[in-house]
Amino acid sequence: MRILRRVAVAIAMAIWAQGAFAEDLAPNMEIEGTIASQIEAFRADDFAQAFTFASPNIRRMFGTSENFGMMVRQGYPMVWRPGQLQFLELRDEQGLLWQKVMVQDQEGVFFVLDYQMVETPDGWRINGVYLVQAPQLGA
Repeated sequence: MRILRRVAVAIAMAIWAQGAFAEDLAPNMEIEGTIASQIEAFRADDFAQAFTFASPNIRRMFGTSENFGMMVRQGYPMVWRPGQLQFLELRDEQGLLWQKVMVQDQEGVFFVLDYQMVETPDGWRINGVYLVQAPQLGA
């Protein structure tokens, strides 16, 4: 029982710490434009163009736009073929910028995703996308 209590306290502290070190920022049109442009490229099946919006780390990880496209089609179909897109809050967590985005897939299911953004000499690039909320049924 004592171990469970310690685990619960540790989880509560981690959740508090995450919120304590996050700062909401004003919307950034360049960041939103990068994400929207990548999604438009996905909609057109232009994975070469979509790959240009990935950070240098992501580009190194996948190597080619074909590998990147396969990962998106298999792992993020709601981003590959979104119905609706809505930008939520932009926040700074310990120097990392995270853009929260809600997408609705073709079946009407909503997903909330966190895009980690990095600024490069070529502009803002996407350094990772993480599912942050379980899907909800649409209206």
